[in-house]
Amino acid sequence: MLQRIQTLYLLSAAICSGGLSQVLPVRSTELSAEFAFESLEYMILFLASALLSLISIFLFKTRQTQFVLGRLNIILNLILLGLFIYRLLTVSGETANSEKGIGLLLPILSIVLLVFSNKAIKKDEALVKSVDRLR
Repeated sequence: MLQRIQTLYLLSAAICSGGLSQVLPVRSTELSAEFAFESLEYMILFLASALLSLISIFLFKTRQTQFVLGRLNIILNLILLGLFIYRLLTVSGETANSEKGIGLLLPILSIVLLVFSNKAIKKDEALVKSVDRLR
């Protein structure tokens, strides 16, 4: 059902991946700011993560599939986080002072929200199994 707590977690993860990633800077210098949508691979990974979260919301009748999609989304965000770290460590020509933006924390926030949603899905599955045993 759509009024469950995992729906709020998944919707928050979708907003974090789909919306906030396009607004918050990944890296900024004195002259400009670098956003995630300027890089094709960042944009694809963030939008895929948001899409997986939204698909997961509407698969509330099949909790096991919802759980698997949550795990897949966590792996996707870990890949995104690894790509961020790799890109930060291999930046060449760093002449101007640059600051890391808050956009770097979005995959971590999304992973935390997805873990919470998976815990709630597992809790619902255990509740349904316990009720089935009583019948």
